[in-house]
Amino acid sequence: MNQTALADLIFNRIKDEESSLKNQYENTKDQIGYLVIDNLLPDSVAMEIYQAFPDAGLMVLNKSLREDKYIAVQMDQYAPILEAVIFAFQDSRIVDLIKNICSIDSLYPDKNLYAGGLSLMQKGQFLNPHIDNSHEKDRKQWRVLNLLYYVSPGWEAKNGGNLEIWPNGFKEKQITIESLFNRLAIMTTHGTSWHSVSPIVADSKRTCVSNYYFSDIALRTDDKFHVTSFRGRPEQKIRDLVLQADTVLRQGIRKIFPKGAVTTDHVYKEPNDT
Repeated sequence: MNQTALADLIFNRIKDEESSLKNQYENTKDQIGYLVIDNLLPDSVAMEIYQAFPDAGLMVLNKSLREDKYIAVQMDQYAPILEAVIFAFQDSRIVDLIKNICSIDSLYPDKNLYAGGLSLMQKGQFLNPHIDNSHEKDRKQWRVLNLLYYVSPGWEAKNGGNLEIWPNGFKEKQITIESLFNRLAIMTTHGTSWHSVSPIVADSKRTCVSNYYFSDIALRTDDKFHVTSFRGRPEQKIRDLVLQADTVLRQGIRKIFPKGAVTTDHVYKEPNDT
């Protein structure tokens, strides 16, 4: 399927659930706003997307105390349907519909896929609690929404690899949003929107298509610029201290180099971009 056909399907499915999605968001927006829609695409299409995912060996491994996952962002190197579905979420109709659902004054997709794209996680991999970088790559707009579309058939909560959000900090139990097949989860990103992916315990792969939306105005009036900031899980006391120190160091570097000391390679470069 091409990008327009996929966008048509996504738009119509979200439109059908617009009222219930608004209620989901309204009931959660005061902390970490989120909404979930299942059966986003016909199962056959979602399965085609899953089957088109590149092998882990063709992706980039991000592995550290912060995270352990495979990513891919240069979409023209992979199956056409993957590029089509990524950019289908950037269709103006879909962006405007989600803008209305979440009552956000301005909302823009990110053609650069800064920190977006594809991700794949296998047994033992994880993403520790973190808040996302507050801005897009040029620090001109605020990052406000994270769209996560899961396409691993037969995925169960017991497999791990589920999205976790921590609206009340790490002293209270997190909310778990299962990474079920053909499910779209949308969550807000701001200075206190801590979220994570639980370690995968099954011998299976978790596949996700992700996009970020940006805005002219931060979701919270007290938001300030911050780098992607990681913490340890509640039981990881020593790792938590190390990751907090790591955040302080990286935040300090960004005060000296506002766009970073090193140019990020987690962006999509159009084929004719020199």
